[in-house]
Amino acid sequence: MNLLESQLSYPFGDDIPAPGTVHELAPGLRWLRMPLPFALDHINLWLLDDRAGDRAGYALVDCGAGTDATRAAWEQVIAGPMDGRPLLRVFATHCHPDHVGLSGWLCERFAAPFWTSAAEFGFARMMAAALPGVDGPSAIPHFQRHGLLDAGLLAQMQGRRNYYPSLVPAVPPSYTRLQDGQRVKMAGREWRVITGFGHSPEHVSLYAEEGRILISGDMVLPRISTNVSVFAVEPEGDPLTQYLASLDKFADLPEDTLVLPSHGKPFRGLHVRIRQLREHHAARLDEVRAACTEPRSAVDIVPLMFRRQLDAHQLGFAIGEALAHLHALWYAGILTRVTGADGVIRFGLA
Repeated sequence: MNLLESQLSYPFGDDIPAPGTVHELAPGLRWLRMPLPFALDHINLWLLDDRAGDRAGYALVDCGAGTDATRAAWEQVIAGPMDGRPLLRVFATHCHPDHVGLSGWLCERFAAPFWTSAAEFGFARMMAAALPGVDGPSAIPHFQRHGLLDAGLLAQMQGRRNYYPSLVPAVPPSYTRLQDGQRVKMAGREWRVITGFGHSPEHVSLYAEEGRILISGDMVLPRISTNVSVFAVEPEGDPLTQYLASLDKFADLPEDTLVLPSHGKPFRGLHVRIRQLREHHAARLDEVRAACTEPRSAVDIVPLMFRRQLDAHQLGFAIGEALAHLHALWYAGILTRVTGADGVIRFGLA
């Protein structure tokens, strides 16, 4: 446990559900953990008691990636802990593949409706179809403009053209819209929708005042900072500013809120963690500003922010995150932006 983690409280300790099993955290609320084929090797899912008319079943929040390992774990859950009861609703906090990967499979299997926000649904459908602008090849010119000139790395990234569809084989063709402030009844509690921005287009978190429980998705994680990136589809975006503003929407929640994150362990200490996240990004912004005493591209900034070896998957996110910090300073008037004769965009002090 690192120093920042030690400032949080973990009420369930290291008692983590194995794939294919569930842990009951509160009446009607269960925790599942599914494997991921990345350095970040797991995602937490939440299974809640639900009803549709006279039918008793479950609501699911997030689905896991579309991998054989996750399907196998789901078959264990369906055959065992679900005790013959169906999924009645499938919720997605956002469109990333670890969250919606098996949404189509689960919704079709149980004839369950899919609930998410409009922007997350739209982006999931676009990316699963690999439409131009959100497909792998569209990212290559974006990375080149921001300083990635290494032919080997570019070739590796070009080879990831089917990355999203390979993990999200199908997204349901229709959905029920979730909007900020909306109330949803599950597990005998009323949950308030809290939308957030910067990590994804219209991320959905869910808060239940009864029990003081927050399903935070990726907006607030206990151990790692949420990735905030500028992507090719929105090259002029300012996601870091949006993300930091979105954290304000959790300000009215109690300090002893039980936070159920998508990665890491359930914890208490929400406002401590939000303060840590703000301090983290303020420190990174200071470092980026100091580095721009001479013109720097996003690729130049990556080693400053990520002091470890990165694979091609991680490098794409790292460039996006470096650019998010550069854009925050640029939009604030602290940096200027110039495109060089080599076509690379660089930032310097205003």
